[in-house]
Amino acid sequence: QVQLVESGGGLVQAGESLKLSCAASGHTFSINTMGWFRQAPGKEREFVSGINWSGSRTPYADSVEGRFTISRDNAKSTVYLQMNSLKLEDTAVYYCAGSRLSWPTPNRVDYDYWGQGTQVTVSS
Repeated sequence: QVQLVESGGGLVQAGESLKLSCAASGHTFSINTMGWFRQAPGKEREFVSGINWSGSRTPYADSVEGRFTISRDNAKSTVYLQMNSLKLEDTAVYYCAGSRLSWPTPNRVDYDYWGQGTQVTVSS
């Protein structure tokens, strides 16, 4: 089994930054791709970004392109999401996900492991 634990969420003002972390433990060798998703109240969970093992593939949702940066430290089994220029509409619970696939996809069904989520609230 694999456990994913997110951290770094919180309350910030619009325009500020946050950095989320997701630490993986357990059978981490089974994870190739990591991803970040988010879910706002009343909305479906949506893809934010993903990263393959080497970090060569890092797709982003259009809504965060140019503001968010995903990265990973394989030695620490940790993936990060640097979020800059935060907007009110970025408010959501952010989930870390792990996949056995080699390339990141935006589809929730492609991810085998999920964290519990961390709340990000952006205020005006």
